[in-house]
Amino acid sequence: MTTSSWARRATSSGAFAAWTLAAALGCGKGGPPSAAPPGAPPVSSREPVDFAFDSIDDRVVDAESTRGAITVIAFVTTENLASQAQLDFLVAMAKHDGTRVHYAAVALEPKESREIVELYRKALSIPFPVALADARTLAGDGPFGDVRTVPAVVILDRAGRVAWRTEGHVARSDELREAMRGL
Repeated sequence: MTTSSWARRATSSGAFAAWTLAAALGCGKGGPPSAAPPGAPPVSSREPVDFAFDSIDDRVVDAESTRGAITVIAFVTTENLASQAQLDFLVAMAKHDGTRVHYAAVALEPKESREIVELYRKALSIPFPVALADARTLAGDGPFGDVRTVPAVVILDRAGRVAWRTEGHVARSDELREAMRGL
């Protein structure tokens, strides 16, 4: 069966969403997840990252509020299925971890999209803070380097240093747990 005939059959049978999610999960693409992309801080930076993003609610998304705990930050867009899949993994992890791990999402969306990002957060039942990226981050020159490829996930150690980073594929829970081990 050709890919196009399979896709037509999957679409008519309702399995298209599962096929699309499998494609979004990477299917072997994306390179090694621990490798930092060009323009990014090193995977294990020596200095804490100084950042502050405009939260869409009253919860703070900045360097100071995350110090002292492992922090997982997902950079996403509202129009990307892989971003949604990444957030689904993080929502499940956050429910399990409680306050032991800080989670946050940063939408790579302009300020004019604030209302859409709020609706996205509600639709996905995201329990952790969601913020809008600043102009520098949108331009690829923010505190985490160039993070315009989504989804991107950065894990900070308790001191706020980049301990692990990936982008361009959905990092599953087991992969994220392994990256957090020993931090």
